[in-house]
Amino acid sequence: MRILLFLVLSLCPKIYNVMSRNKMKQFAENSVNPIFFQPYYQELLDGFFLKGKWNKEFFKNDHPIILELGCGKGEYTVGLAEKYPDKNFIGIDLKGARMWRGATDAQEKGLNNVAFIRNKVDKLLYFFDHQEVAEIWLTFSDPQPKRERRRLTSPRFLRLYQEALLKDGIVHVKTDSRELFDYTLDVINYFSLPLKYHTFDLYNSGYKGDAPQIQTYYEKIYLAEGKAINYAQFSLNEKLRNSDIYKLPKNDADGE
Repeated sequence: MRILLFLVLSLCPKIYNVMSRNKMKQFAENSVNPIFFQPYYQELLDGFFLKGKWNKEFFKNDHPIILELGCGKGEYTVGLAEKYPDKNFIGIDLKGARMWRGATDAQEKGLNNVAFIRNKVDKLLYFFDHQEVAEIWLTFSDPQPKRERRRLTSPRFLRLYQEALLKDGIVHVKTDSRELFDYTLDVINYFSLPLKYHTFDLYNSGYKGDAPQIQTYYEKIYLAEGKAINYAQFSLNEKLRNSDIYKLPKNDADGE
């Protein structure tokens, strides 16, 4: 036992150093990848140069723009971009090392309808103009069980999306968290948002849309553990826009 403990402790610094070198390499590659954007905050305050101009100046077309928020490795961003060359896809996350995978894959596959932004989701409107976005995907977002305001389907975030989305823009939610999914349905019901489709067990629902066609890294783990995957598709409305609440009343949602 002591020998095993010694080996583990002696290897940990080496493993850490290898991981650190890999991350540094990935960050360096991100910095020169032409589809990867990670502006400083002052650049956002001065006005991000592609805001309102993504199609004209970056994608060079007039195709719909679809976002994957909290994109992680960008499986949906890249997978959907391959499937729909007549649409533009942008993944947003704060974890540059994870996003490196998606940005690298997109470049290696020669996809010209993909971009990635390294930043927080709550900075969304620094990057996109009013009604510049057609759809938003929220794939396996952090459920934030104790912090309702940080849930990506809270009223606070949905109003943020509403400013960037087209009037009839679609929000897709895919999650293994039943708690987050139930909360999302509560928000939908509270604001009477148009709910186009929902299921508590996507892969046994018979649904034929895009949601079951692509699986993220973590989703494959959840499925192997026997977890059901929840999926909903909805749009936003004026009742939400005219509201000023950031979270649901106590009797409609748990959390702080």
